[in-house]
Amino acid sequence: MNFDLLLENITNPALLFFLLGIIAVRLKSDLEIPKNSSKFISLYLLFSIGFKGGQELSHSHFTLDIIWSVAFGILIALIIPLYSFFILKKHFSIENSGAIAAAYGSVSAVTFVTAITFLEMQNYTFSGHMVAVMALMEAPAIIVGVILIRLFSKNDVHSTKMSSLIKHSFTNGSVLLITGSLIIGFLASDQQALGIKPFTTDMFKGFLAIFLLDMGIVSGRKLNDFFKSGWFSFFFAIIIPLINGIAVAYASHFITDDIGNRFIFAVLASSASYIAVPAAMKIAVPKANPGIFLPMALAITFPFNITFGMPIYLSIVLCS
Repeated sequence: MNFDLLLENITNPALLFFLLGIIAVRLKSDLEIPKNSSKFISLYLLFSIGFKGGQELSHSHFTLDIIWSVAFGILIALIIPLYSFFILKKHFSIENSGAIAAAYGSVSAVTFVTAITFLEMQNYTFSGHMVAVMALMEAPAIIVGVILIRLFSKNDVHSTKMSSLIKHSFTNGSVLLITGSLIIGFLASDQQALGIKPFTTDMFKGFLAIFLLDMGIVSGRKLNDFFKSGWFSFFFAIIIPLINGIAVAYASHFITDDIGNRFIFAVLASSASYIAVPAAMKIAVPKANPGIFLPMALAITFPFNITFGMPIYLSIVLCS
């Protein structure tokens, strides 16, 4: 267990702002992020993640390894929310089940950054195209979550064709923004990207901190919903990521022999999004309760991964 790495992430300003939001609610403070500002920040984060992923992809030479890596990442992002949803809907509403499934099918950018730090400490490297793989794994999980919600929703579900559901999922504002930004980032030259770098990169952590402050406030107001959900939420947030990470750590050897890339795949599979998916679900599925899926992803899965998960996944990669 790496206590230095754990301490470094616990003192991460973005995570501390999330806790500040919860504390503000518990202290009954009038601290609040204006609704329009909150929506703008959500859109900005989706835009930035997509654009930077496209830029990384444009810098990579297309090889069979990259193609297989992208396909494998997308497959992971499609399978995990599918099986998770059917487990979750026995305990939660359709909206919450879809949102949680999307969160666990998607990835955590902060966990990804932490994984890179962990690899460097172990003297391993990874390929740059894995950043693009991470970005490409965001949208499929969101799309699957939205489709499942609309398929199983009681509101005119039988009168809605699958083609319409898929079209709506792809044209949903949040999904369209992250995929469109990725394409634009891929097409933009280095000089063009440099012109907006202060907005896409330099300001990201600041906006992330404010976003998590807002999510902390929202979660703090609905934290009782998480506790009311019982022990199932807690165990799901540990067991499912662990299963996903271990399974992918083993399966990834069919895709690549690179230790760093295999470890990153395992971490991406085990992580849960608390940036892109909450931002997307806030727009696409407002009935989904962030007071349930956000604490699961941020307060349980993330700490578990950076303390116990990463050493386990790396050990499996090295032994298989």
